[in-house]
Amino acid sequence: MKRDIITINEELCNGCGQCTKGCHEGALQLIDGKARLVSELYCDGLGACIGDCPTGAITVEQREAEPYDENAVMERLVPQGDKVIEAHLRHLRDHGEQQLLQQGLAYLREHNIPFNVMPILLGGGCPGSAQQVFNTPNPMSENSAEMPSQLTHWPVQLHLINPQSEIFHNADVLLAADCTAYTYASFHQKLLRGRKLAIACPKLDSNKESYVDKLRQMIDDAKINTLTVAIMEVPCCGGLLMLVNKALEQASRKVPVKKIVIGIRGNVLEETWI
Repeated sequence: MKRDIITINEELCNGCGQCTKGCHEGALQLIDGKARLVSELYCDGLGACIGDCPTGAITVEQREAEPYDENAVMERLVPQGDKVIEAHLRHLRDHGEQQLLQQGLAYLREHNIPFNVMPILLGGGCPGSAQQVFNTPNPMSENSAEMPSQLTHWPVQLHLINPQSEIFHNADVLLAADCTAYTYASFHQKLLRGRKLAIACPKLDSNKESYVDKLRQMIDDAKINTLTVAIMEVPCCGGLLMLVNKALEQASRKVPVKKIVIGIRGNVLEETWI
């Protein structure tokens, strides 16, 4: 069957093992100093391990693969104890995988394995994928004047832009995770004003190695003045900052970098120069 499943770029993998700790299902192991997908049966394709990889070596692709088997995962995890089981079930809940969650709970019942399911069913979790409902904001008046766009160029997706374009020469650049513009109401006025924009998603975009090189070209060839990186508070979004750090390591110039973290409720959680 064709489904979402992770893939690992061995050239980017440094063998740190962080992804193996983040994979509660046991699909990843370190073999010969590299992270490997040891079983397609254990990989649910949700990509929770992406945020644990410091080099951007892990991506999600759609290809022919064995179907994910929740029963096989539970059979492997049960001997490891309640904490491991709970981490796995929370992972399914937080990503909205209710059908798989119910399969996991059914496995526990069918095998008479005592387990307190209430924290799983009622508790919170990772804000990255868990559904949340906020208070409805007050609608803007129909007579309210439209705020002018601060966008000065097109395209803006990092795969599509020319990093050596005159647009970026000696410019202040905003590298924004896709979700920030939809979450932060003052994105144009507070973040984009006076800056040239590039957008990317560290979790869902492919070929992120090219992002590192494009950022390096902006620094070395376009000689940008500053780079502001706007990310969401969710763990996987930190991968965008990791790509920037890799570009800085490869670049011959140094540029000031500001990190801005946007909360899922649309507030600014952090704004620091790094």
